[in-house]
Amino acid sequence: MNLKKFKIISVFGTFLLAFLTHFLYDWFPNSLFSIFFPVNESIWEHMKMLFTTILLYELIEFIIFKVKNIQTNNFLFAALVSAFISIPIYLIMFLPIYYKMGENMVVTITIMLIDIIIVQVINYKILMTKELNLNIISIIGIIVIYIIMGVLTYYPPESDLFFDPKEEKYGINKYIV
Repeated sequence: MNLKKFKIISVFGTFLLAFLTHFLYDWFPNSLFSIFFPVNESIWEHMKMLFTTILLYELIEFIIFKVKNIQTNNFLFAALVSAFISIPIYLIMFLPIYYKMGENMVVTITIMLIDIIIVQVINYKILMTKELNLNIISIIGIIVIYIIMGVLTYYPPESDLFFDPKEEKYGINKYIV
């Protein structure tokens, strides 16, 4: 199987994995999982879920590529860029609809699928480019992003992006009084 076919499968694998990662913190509530998985129903926490899901699926893919001896370039950089770019792509599509129509599960899931398709195309293009040797920068970038996500989970600004309308709170423990 070639890389293009793997990327097509990746769309569906990442999409299905997102449903699992959505609930991991609920199933295993702890400080470590709070950094990687959504702790509430805010838009921000779902962006964290999308970022983590893409990275987790990229890890699965990395193992498969090694076993199947599929050659790629820039794997860590492609994973970082794909996971990171998924957030603004999603928000650009989602926020105008959300502010106009409110929450709609079918629209939300459809936008997530479109986002994953776009991200996998970008990932494929990066994997096919000449080797850039950005592994250390990519690892540092992933760590810095997760530090930011952790801080924003525990100390979110009071904005719509971080507000959980279901629990009427911000972040992991900041309820509205």
